[in-house]
Amino acid sequence: DGQGRTVDFRNVILILTSNLGSQFLVDPELSWEQKEEAVNTMVRQAFKPEFVNRLDDIVIFSPLSMEDLGQIVELYVDRLETRLAERRLGLAVTPSARAWLAERGYDPIYGARPLRRLMQHEIDDRLATALLAGTVRDGDTVLVELADNGEELSVTSS
Repeated sequence: DGQGRTVDFRNVILILTSNLGSQFLVDPELSWEQKEEAVNTMVRQAFKPEFVNRLDDIVIFSPLSMEDLGQIVELYVDRLETRLAERRLGLAVTPSARAWLAERGYDPIYGARPLRRLMQHEIDDRLATALLAGTVRDGDTVLVELADNGEELSVTSS
C-alpha cells in the first residue's frame, strides 16, 4: 500500500459483485451467450484493463426469480428469529407478509439488495423502534402481518 506494507494474498479469494450489464440478463430476446458477451463488454468498458487483467474469472449469474426471493425471505426470517430468541422474543411472520416482502422486493436488475433494504425498513427498523420505546419486551412475540389495506406490513407484539 501507500505506507509500504505488503499483504500476502496467496490463500485468499476475493469476491467482487456488480450489477453491470444486468439489463442484458433480463432481456428475453438474447441468448445466454449474447448476454455473457454484453456483460463482459460492459465490464471492459467500466474498468481499466489493468484491473480486469488481474481478475482470474468473471462469473455471471442468472437473475433472481420470485422463488429465489421467497427463499431469501425465509432465510432472513430464520436469522431474525434466532437473533430475537437471544432476547427471549418470539417471531411470527404470516405467509401473506412473506409473499408481500418477496413481491415488493423483487427487482431482477438489482438482485436481492432492494429486498434486503425493504426487509430492514419494514421489519428491522420498526422492531428497533418498538424495542427502544418499550412496546416490545422480553417474552413477547412479534407478529409481522400484511395490513388490511394490503399495502404495508403491520408489526405488533403480544
